[in-house]
Amino acid sequence: MTQDFGFFKTQMPDTRKADFYLGCLDGSVFIDFNQSSDRLISLCRISFDGYGCCNIGHKANSLNFETSQKFVEEVEKDELDQNKLAPLVKQVIRLNKEYIWTDALEEYNLLD
Repeated sequence: MTQDFGFFKTQMPDTRKADFYLGCLDGSVFIDFNQSSDRLISLCRISFDGYGCCNIGHKANSLNFETSQKFVEEVEKDELDQNKLAPLVKQVIRLNKEYIWTDALEEYNLLD
């Protein structure tokens, strides 16, 4: 059974710029994503209660084009489909896990 992360769309201050913002786990984790000019989605930053914020920046690895389009389709919906969104978010995290605190990912069950 897939864990219910309870993803929700959110906003961040202008000092934390990104193209898409998601929160999850009752606001314990916030994940920011960027979309490149070739429409690929990458992880911009992720913050965890108790750990702080990991800025990934320009070194981020992107989802491929098809997966990026699925991500955008899901986050642009009025009601997020948790079962479709969770694997996409976990995939982009997995692609960038070398830049994120492993203990935070494990505590919040964001690694497979």
